[in-house]
Amino acid sequence: MTLRRAYADTPLGQLHYAEDGAGRTVLMLHQAPRSLDEFAEVQCELSTDVHTIATDLLGFGMSPPLAAPQTIEAMADGVIALLDALEVEAPVLLGHHTGAAVALEVAAQAPERVDALVLSSMPWVGPARRASGKSVGVDDAQQRNDGSHLTELWSLRQPYYPADRPDLLDRFIRDALAPGVDPAEGHRACDRYVMDERIGLVQCPVLVLTATDDPFAAPALPHIVHGLTGAAQVTTASVDGAMIPAMEQCADQVAKHVRSFLAQLP
Repeated sequence: MTLRRAYADTPLGQLHYAEDGAGRTVLMLHQAPRSLDEFAEVQCELSTDVHTIATDLLGFGMSPPLAAPQTIEAMADGVIALLDALEVEAPVLLGHHTGAAVALEVAAQAPERVDALVLSSMPWVGPARRASGKSVGVDDAQQRNDGSHLTELWSLRQPYYPADRPDLLDRFIRDALAPGVDPAEGHRACDRYVMDERIGLVQCPVLVLTATDDPFAAPALPHIVHGLTGAAQVTTASVDGAMIPAMEQCADQVAKHVRSFLAQLP
């Protein structure tokens, strides 16, 4: 099967997705403010073994806009609407950063619609983070008439990207500037999410992937593992040397860990 891009008609509007492969379905959910492009390499790797779907979350890419204040719950509603439209009963959800929080919420909200979870570099959002009222600050650049916000967006992300991969920052900038996208609002949605109250509702098997060189991911790992009290199984794995763009930077490692996890599922 060759990669096919399409739009799914849903009550929330037409949701953009890319599909390839055959077999067990793995649905991929990107970080804010990216798009399904974040999974281009991982989707290519995994589509030889499974049926893959990557989607632009509600509010991002070429899917319909999502008004502020955005919520993780609204993005999860979009995922469930996509599953309904594509007649996919219960996929494995692979989410990265914000996408991992969305995957978590889908599993908490509709456990019968999720076969298993792969939570990659998911941030930890607990009472302390919500009470602080502070966002991570990444991607928070106010639009200016002279265009200087464009270099600011680049500079804010640059410390968390490989020094020799400006092409990855190019891809981020393209998604951050997509019509209707507020680059920072998805992070604010994550900051507001009551993750500590939702994580215990997850019932399915979970793989927690940690990018070793991502300063937002590694400190979250013990909180995530501790919080998954209802999960049928919790497995952890490290993506060595990976930074924020782990999906593009280390697609082979990610695919290897996902394949190993899938092999353990019934």
